[in-house]
Amino acid sequence: MIAITLKDGSIKTYEPGITVLEVANDISTGLAKNTLAGELNGKLVDVRQSITEDSTLNLLKFEDEGGKHAFWHTGSHLLAQAIKRLYPQVKLAIGPAIDNGFYYDIDIDVIITPEIMEKIEKEMGKIVKEGLALNRYELSRDEALAKVNKEGETYKAELIENLPEDAIISFYSQGEFSDLCAGPHIQNLSPIKAIKLLSLAGAYWHGDEKNKMLQRIYGIAFPKKSQLEEYLTLLEEAKKRDHRKLGKELDLFSLHEEGPGFPFFHPKGVIVRNELENFWRQEHQRRGYQEIKTPTILNSDLWKRSGHWDHYKENMYFTEIDESEYAIKPMNCPGGMLVYKTKGHSYRDLPLKMGELGLVHRHELHGALHGLMRVRAFTQDDAHIFMTPDQIEEEVINVIDLADDIYKIFGFSYKVELSTKPENSIGSDEVWETATEALRKALEKKGIDYRINPGDGAFYGPKIDFHLEDSLGRTWQCGTIQLDFQMPELFDLNYIGPDGEKHRPVIIHRTIFGSIERFFGIIIEHFAGKFPVWLAPVQVMIIPVADVHHDFAKNVAGELSAIGIRTSVDTRDEKLGYRIRDAQMQKTPYMLVVGDKEAAGGDLALRVRDSGDVSLISLEDLKKKLTEKIITKSLTLD
Repeated sequence: MIAITLKDGSIKTYEPGITVLEVANDISTGLAKNTLAGELNGKLVDVRQSITEDSTLNLLKFEDEGGKHAFWHTGSHLLAQAIKRLYPQVKLAIGPAIDNGFYYDIDIDVIITPEIMEKIEKEMGKIVKEGLALNRYELSRDEALAKVNKEGETYKAELIENLPEDAIISFYSQGEFSDLCAGPHIQNLSPIKAIKLLSLAGAYWHGDEKNKMLQRIYGIAFPKKSQLEEYLTLLEEAKKRDHRKLGKELDLFSLHEEGPGFPFFHPKGVIVRNELENFWRQEHQRRGYQEIKTPTILNSDLWKRSGHWDHYKENMYFTEIDESEYAIKPMNCPGGMLVYKTKGHSYRDLPLKMGELGLVHRHELHGALHGLMRVRAFTQDDAHIFMTPDQIEEEVINVIDLADDIYKIFGFSYKVELSTKPENSIGSDEVWETATEALRKALEKKGIDYRINPGDGAFYGPKIDFHLEDSLGRTWQCGTIQLDFQMPELFDLNYIGPDGEKHRPVIIHRTIFGSIERFFGIIIEHFAGKFPVWLAPVQVMIIPVADVHHDFAKNVAGELSAIGIRTSVDTRDEKLGYRIRDAQMQKTPYMLVVGDKEAAGGDLALRVRDSGDVSLISLEDLKKKLTEKIITKSLTLD
């Protein structure tokens, strides 16, 4: 018998070979009906997966991330089946589940239009009504190649040819349709009650511009129609909050074809950036970090030594100086290593914390660029902590606390992932296990729930990733904590221990914002452009009723500016109502409309952005109010 530990801690015993679905069915038929996938020993698996040894098992419903993944992965197969029925000549490429739904890349002579997408969507609905079951089966490499070649599926054949010789090659079938796939998938199509094809895009095969451009159809599906309605409402709200749209309307930044992927920040945008960076500096200085600045261009030998040449070369930009090859840095790490090496260190100096707001450049395909979220030049809020092995747990916890403090300022909640050794890693399994266990212990000591993300660590070490949840419930990966035993070896870093001998330090690589540019885009959408007062480019807009009130308005602005309040006076020759509406459209936190009463010494009429309320307040009380809001970084204006 084998023991299976469930999420609630209860333990059940079964004969070896029992499947995930059978375990669910043994607990209750209702649970089995709603179980879409399983998390077996931390790994996402199909409900058909057999269990042969003592294990931990989490049964996943649609509400769980893994459950959604299996549901939406099935949605991608449903999409492919519908396209195949309507256009038998289509060649299928790949169709994964993604964070919000699924897509399928197809090679077809027909230009997909909104009308055709509607036709495909209706066909998907018809197939669902057939209640087809999904069945998994395996073929040998030769059998799999023979199958897909007979079907003319050249992209599938290439995928199979690129698999290892001993790879398990699995397919999933539903009715007349079958697809090369590792899974997992749900049991049958019946739970899919609502479908929507959302958009169309072009996508190069393997993301390589040298390959053919395929058509990518995005879609989403839900077990309830009400969930689809809620999602479509969310999409509409997201469109209103799109940082590219608001960035233009609020005059924060612009994007130009003269520099694709290289954003231009306008004066108002620079104010927000500076506030973010100043906040970052203050928080890090309080915690003992020292700031450094390293060059943007460094000799290619450095990148070969660091390992980036072998693992990151295709994403790097290069130039030649004095007949030698140089690279524009994609990361700050190697520069930080050189700074550490400039002098000797004792164990008494450690931990040594060096932070850098470093401009880095990474090549992204033109089609992948997206506003501030996906750019080719960005500022990483990097830091490297050099420490002794016995300081690891404490320093990882310190970084977790720092990240938590900073994210709370913006009102973000977050989820945590622990990413383990990838295929293209460097270093021994023993070192990786030591590093991974150290991160695990820190998370458990903090009592933080986390999930394992297998094989997604950095090439030099495992990492903890923070996924922020914004005001629309969307998640964004921002902060990361990477534990590194490799670069100290590659750069021959050392410190003198209590025994007078040389020892290797251990390094934490970490970011909190991740990228200033991307974090800027995230908070634009999170706040819908309505920044808290400490971040707002203009904190107070003063609107004089008539020309005779200009001098008074300017005097009030002068007093506010003198204590550091970003204040502007709208003296344009426009109607009062127009200027008030314009300030509202610019999402200015506070407005003061000044006329005869105010100029005569009366209280000021203060309009608050979010509520629209107007209240009377003295200038001195206004100064105190604004100063307190800015110092405490309050998220509210009232």
